[in-house]
Amino acid sequence: MDRAALLALPSLCALWAAVLSLLPCGTQGNWMWLGIASFGVPEKLGCADLPLNSRQKELCKRKPYLLPSIREGARLGIQECRSQFRHERWNCMVATTTSTQLATAPLFGYELSSGTKETAFIYAIMAAGLVHSVTRSCSAGNMTECSCETTLQNGGSPSEGWHWGGCSDDVQYGMWFSRKFLDLPIRNTTGKESRVLLAMNLHNNEAGRQAVAKLMSVDCRCHGVSGSCAVKTCWKTMSSFEKIGHFLKDKYENSIQISDKTKRKMRRREKDQRQTPILKDDLLYVHKSPNYCVENKKLGIPGTQGRECNRTSGGADGCNLLCCGRGYNTHVVRHVERCECKFIWCCYVRCRRCESMTDVHTCK
Repeated sequence: MDRAALLALPSLCALWAAVLSLLPCGTQGNWMWLGIASFGVPEKLGCADLPLNSRQKELCKRKPYLLPSIREGARLGIQECRSQFRHERWNCMVATTTSTQLATAPLFGYELSSGTKETAFIYAIMAAGLVHSVTRSCSAGNMTECSCETTLQNGGSPSEGWHWGGCSDDVQYGMWFSRKFLDLPIRNTTGKESRVLLAMNLHNNEAGRQAVAKLMSVDCRCHGVSGSCAVKTCWKTMSSFEKIGHFLKDKYENSIQISDKTKRKMRRREKDQRQTPILKDDLLYVHKSPNYCVENKKLGIPGTQGRECNRTSGGADGCNLLCCGRGYNTHVVRHVERCECKFIWCCYVRCRRCESMTDVHTCK
């Protein structure tokens, strides 16, 4: 282990201890893996020194070559969560209460264990990120035990002029690994509420994985004289993770509240809706979201005061919604930059110094 990594470990451990104290029994260790995203090169540290629970460390020891994919999965999920909610009252960022390091650390704090719509999205997007990164690694030939999807080979429709070929993404392996790495058995949890929350989290994990599988698309390449496309070779490929993020954001907007008294299986909270089945790719939540408009230090909610808003927008990023009716402040920002650059023979570049003034609106 290099010196920089050794010096970083104490501060990271202290940071994780503070966040893990917020989580209920049964969920603490299962999401420590998100800390991998803040390590530079996790495979150099070894499984024992990474923020993993005992079950994940054991899997890591058996499959150390998957560490880069695990790190990339965490990074993908965190980045997409922040992108999808960047204009919302809850913007997928942990509150900065004691250290500037928390602003960039891949932690979600209260939202990981609150059982809200935000919890549902976090679990779904992180599980999807792990599927996506592991599957990409398989298709790229970076691992020995998985590669391209083989069940499609030699299939197709000769009469329609196409056949399966190329390298189809083996999403089933990615889904298998995601389940193995993330899903904690319900029998390991005590307490009625913890069991309900864990069942909800497991469902949302699977909803994220199902989103990746559901959005698989078919790409084809034409063959024939002069590009006639007499025959096509086709393969299945995953959608971009941004598209998967949009899909899950839509599921978040239409998420289903379930009863906190679930016994054998989860059911909708509203009795008159219980005849409508819950689908595998639905996002579920137990508790209503807290008020993200105002600061709540106990829950680690920073509020929206000081957030930049769009005065002319009627959407979530608009000053009316983002500022929760409190109004906004306007200040002028002066930008200075080089412009109208020209190459002068020989040999330098001459530029003008351009200034511009921009109105910036921030929530009161």
